[in-house]
Amino acid sequence: MRSALLSLGSILLTFAVVGNAYYQKKQFYPSVVYITKSNPSMGVMYIQAFVLVLLMGKLMRKIFFGQLRAAETEHLIERSWYAVTETCLAFTVFRDDFSPKFVALFTLLLFLKCFHWLAEDRVDYMERSPVISWLFHVRVSSLLVLLGIMDYFFVSHAYHSTLTKGASVQLVFGFEYAILLSIVINIFMKYILHSYDLQSENPWENKAVFLLYSELVMGLFKVVLYLLFMTIMIKIHTFPLFAIRPMYLSLRAFKKAVNDVIMSRRAIRNMNTLYPDATAEELATVDNVCIICREEMSGTGSSKKLPCNHIFHASCLRSWFQRQQTCPTCRMDVLRAPAPTPVQNIPNIPPVGVPGSPPPAPQPQAPVLPNWPGMGPGFVPGAFPGMFPFIIPPVAPQPPVLNADQPVAQQNATQPQQQAGPTGGRANGSEGSAASATPSASQNQQGPNAAPMLMPPFPMPFFFPPPPPIPATDLSSLSTEELEAMAGQERENLEARIRCLRNIQTMLDGAIMQMQQYSSLIASRNINVNTNQSTTKNSNPTMNGGHPNNPSSDSNEELRRRRLNYLQGNRNSGPEENREQQG
Repeated sequence: MRSALLSLGSILLTFAVVGNAYYQKKQFYPSVVYITKSNPSMGVMYIQAFVLVLLMGKLMRKIFFGQLRAAETEHLIERSWYAVTETCLAFTVFRDDFSPKFVALFTLLLFLKCFHWLAEDRVDYMERSPVISWLFHVRVSSLLVLLGIMDYFFVSHAYHSTLTKGASVQLVFGFEYAILLSIVINIFMKYILHSYDLQSENPWENKAVFLLYSELVMGLFKVVLYLLFMTIMIKIHTFPLFAIRPMYLSLRAFKKAVNDVIMSRRAIRNMNTLYPDATAEELATVDNVCIICREEMSGTGSSKKLPCNHIFHASCLRSWFQRQQTCPTCRMDVLRAPAPTPVQNIPNIPPVGVPGSPPPAPQPQAPVLPNWPGMGPGFVPGAFPGMFPFIIPPVAPQPPVLNADQPVAQQNATQPQQQAGPTGGRANGSEGSAASATPSASQNQQGPNAAPMLMPPFPMPFFFPPPPPIPATDLSSLSTEELEAMAGQERENLEARIRCLRNIQTMLDGAIMQMQQYSSLIASRNINVNTNQSTTKNSNPTMNGGHPNNPSSDSNEELRRRRLNYLQGNRNSGPEENREQQG
């Protein structure tokens, strides 16, 4: 509706301008001269030309595309804003050549760019559409031929104009139409490949390869054109600011094409060498329908199993890896190297019963803490010395009894291992006793089979002194690493205790300060109350038959004074004042 109103308004304005010029000059040529010399008349003519371009665009869209899809309209509007911005920047660069012809050429360039973008989106739609009619083929083929002819014509025109008249604005139009011609060639190649794939009964496996390499070649061609254009423009004119964005997009597209070629070849090589063929048993246990082509798979070597245990057709995977290198189902990266399987080095140890075989080495076990009644999940034995003095440390486990028919050499080899256990336990116990100075250090000597000591059935008083700490072992027998570890643990424990004491001191200071504030606040409120009462008594000395020296009022004041003195810590002031009053 708005476009119709705009068209009608522009037509009425154009008729008014032409009629006014002819009414004043009475002849055709003087009327044309009058219109070209009048700025308002030229403005109306420019608006009419813009409306004619829009109407021509709608007519061509109806002929070659029919109804545009939502995605095509969105892409057209998004790209048109950038194209208009680049055109305005080009006007600033070529402000000396600014003329109606220059504006018309840039408008025509923008007009043809829009149809190139629409043709690219429509050909890409062929791959996603299951049914393609003959009208679609007629429209696309005729549009591509028309765009190719126009691009070639403008390229040749710019070339001859540059040779005859020298470097001018036609150089810019020549490079722009050359890039559009490369886009038309790329679209035409895609159209041929999609059409051949639609005519074949089975999916064409090599289509993705041709598409990938065609995009790579055309991307390289556009990058070379933009580099050549930038070099020529900087040399003969100035820096082309309007060409920065399209050149960057071309470089990024070319880099993506190169990366896709490398990654796809690597993924296909991994598929052919690393991934096994799916067997009939594996296909029977899972769904044997390939989610890429929606056809059933057979166990004749035509299916591949990915590391994520998903199975697809080998041909479908090859086409899929041309576009993206992930699993179609779980999106796992197929280029990621599989994690190496850890191989456990199992020594070749003969059985224990064989004569001459060494005895099995005892496995180190973590010390098991006793499960005392009332112990929470975060309870640490020895954290509060003197709290549970009646709990007796568990007894160390007894050495195992050897068989009578065991060789003597094996018994001698077992004894040092039994002696090493209590020694290590005493070392650990010395560390614990030095850190906490409590008898809880002997808990590290507890074996896995030791029974925990339970609380006695009768109540025990908690004021008994704790038992003396177990004396530490000889530190000279410890190694340098053990001494350094023990020193580090001792220092960490000491620093933790100091930090805890400082936190307690800070909390106590804060509590004392709050109590002082409370006391001062209560004292100030009592003083205000006493002042108000004394003022009331002085103003009404005989109120309610009272007297300023009434004993009841003195007793109330004395009670308040005692409360205040009690809060301030002067507990002895009350009795002294009572004795004075009694005296």
